[in-house]
Amino acid sequence: MRVLLTGSAGFIGSTIGRQLEERGDEVVRVDVMLENAHGVAEPPAGTHRLDVRDAAEWTDLMTSVDVVCHQSALVGAGVTVSDLPHYAAHNDLGTAALLAAMHEAGVDRLVLASSMVVYGEGRYACPEHGVQVPPPRRREALDAGDFENHCATCDRPLTWETVDEDARLDPRSTYAASKLAQEHYAAAWVRQADAAAVALRYHNVYGPGMPRDTPYSGVAAMFRSSLERGEAPQVFEDGVQARDFVHVDDVARANLAAIDAVADASGGSFAAYNVCSGEPVTILDVARLVAQGTGEASGRRIEPEVTGGYRLGDVRHVVASPERARAELGFTAQVRPRDGLPAFATAPLRA
Repeated sequence: MRVLLTGSAGFIGSTIGRQLEERGDEVVRVDVMLENAHGVAEPPAGTHRLDVRDAAEWTDLMTSVDVVCHQSALVGAGVTVSDLPHYAAHNDLGTAALLAAMHEAGVDRLVLASSMVVYGEGRYACPEHGVQVPPPRRREALDAGDFENHCATCDRPLTWETVDEDARLDPRSTYAASKLAQEHYAAAWVRQADAAAVALRYHNVYGPGMPRDTPYSGVAAMFRSSLERGEAPQVFEDGVQARDFVHVDDVARANLAAIDAVADASGGSFAAYNVCSGEPVTILDVARLVAQGTGEASGRRIEPEVTGGYRLGDVRHVVASPERARAELGFTAQVRPRDGLPAFATAPLRA
């Protein structure tokens, strides 16, 4: 199979490209090499340094391409209102331009990197009053150390449940809004072009080759950096906020499964899948597991510090259901967080 891979020099893209080639596929690599992701590094050998916003100018690269695997994006939450045009340009306009160029070139199969952030808060229920959709948490409650979402009827803390792909979509950051827009563009393209697309909603991705101390770094990498400086990892809130951490090798495996599935799909089909480990962990446990790996390597164990601090806009719990990806893509994560996170403590990172 011939696969055009955008964002091919990135953390996830480079892993996907390696796995595709290992199984015998031909990979056409494209990456614009954004400075906030790659610094001033030159693109890896064989990479076309191109911008997806200009995709109409390089449709020749799509000759005989079977599937486009679209990983390129501006990531991070988007801190200020002034960030909005950058996310809209790289993520939304970039995706729209790529889809138009694909149609022009006669390529009608797409795998899109999406994100769990399209859900906003996860799924919650009160034992007495059932499933609820909590509003954003109030600053006054957070300042008082009350981090939970509460039942609108009895005010008891809500418990989290796993989120499936049919859950309400409620993006709460600039990045989240741009990822949902990418999904909407892909779904519209599918109908208009009689094409097929799969969107993969990644949960918290970690693993070897992760960027160090950039907007592309996840919390696990930040905990690791603190430990390497001899500092205790700083854990926000009370540390029991639940997430799903999925290894980059598993994310790449999910992409290969999606590439195979979309290649055989009928025209007019669009599907979204959670890509997750299926084993939720708390943020405090993430810090402890990374510290465990650091301690095993250095002989010195540093305990995380729960600060009680918070960031406005953070969600409390979001944990995915892996069932649809298992049933329809045949994808099941192979790396368990309890194994992968300690190993990540000493894995090679990119500068």
